[in-house]
Amino acid sequence: MRTLIIGGSVFLGRAVLEEALRRGHEVTTFNRGRSGADLPGVEVVRGDREVAEDLARLADGREWDAVVDVCGYVPRVVGESVRALNGRAATYSFVSSISACSAWPETTGADESSPRFECAPDAGPGDGDYGTLKAGCERAVEQGFDGNVLIIEPGLILGPHEDVGRLPWWLTRIARGGQVLAPGDPDVAMQVIDARDIAAFTLDQAEAGTDDRFFTTAAPGNITYGDWLAECRAVTGSDAEFVWVKDRFLLDREVGPWVELPLWAPEGPDLAGIWLTSSAKAIAAGLRCRPVAETVRDTWAWLRDIPVEERSFGKHGIDPEKETRILAEWA
Repeated sequence: MRTLIIGGSVFLGRAVLEEALRRGHEVTTFNRGRSGADLPGVEVVRGDREVAEDLARLADGREWDAVVDVCGYVPRVVGESVRALNGRAATYSFVSSISACSAWPETTGADESSPRFECAPDAGPGDGDYGTLKAGCERAVEQGFDGNVLIIEPGLILGPHEDVGRLPWWLTRIARGGQVLAPGDPDVAMQVIDARDIAAFTLDQAEAGTDDRFFTTAAPGNITYGDWLAECRAVTGSDAEFVWVKDRFLLDREVGPWVELPLWAPEGPDLAGIWLTSSAKAIAAGLRCRPVAETVRDTWAWLRDIPVEERSFGKHGIDPEKETRILAEWA
């Protein structure tokens, strides 16, 4: 296949690129060259998708079997890319997010038929939050592309080269050892997926010329929070001692869910469905998810070669002094 990847330099985009190359695709990448290194064997087109001249230069004289757009966040910008590439490819695959679903994370069992946020296909960056704008991006592709439209809506993504910082922060913290603040209930069932599994599924569907949308996350309960942290301890060889602290105790001390303690989702109606979406349609269509233990192992194999001071966690992770104080109060 001839495949164009818009992005392709970090995390999920890199996973798509590596999988496409493994399959023998003729790959073109289009990005600004600021986020990651190019891989050998790829036609690299430098450009900014917000610049009309750059899009025109990308499309000039080129055609592909499929486009995989992994870095679209603003409907108006995505719409310009779609118009520039319309007629240049058979399939436009857009990587959206489960956050585009307005029923998530409150509703258990949300799926592809659940409502999306209202957002115009030409909305600008100030016209909504992340999930709302992703819904508008989906409409920009669906309404602007004349060929097959494949919408991929991932859940929580982990894996090597993660630039969000969730699993890398936990691995780094647990590797440091000692008493580790572990939030909530260790038996909480999670629902996480490896970026490489999303990449493989996306390319499977693109190769088949699929015109559809899929929630792409693992089956609910593919690991518990306690087992996830235990896997982090095992791969790092750490002597960490997990101290499980109740949700209410942490909330009363203004510990931020999801960010200060990554992937911690306190029990309550606002997050009732966060780990309970339906991936049945994608699984029936061939989505295969590797064990989470493999994801943790491979992420640590990548991360451990990066000096601690150079690792990126975004906004994730609790301040060490705050962690120590809360552990003391809990004791």
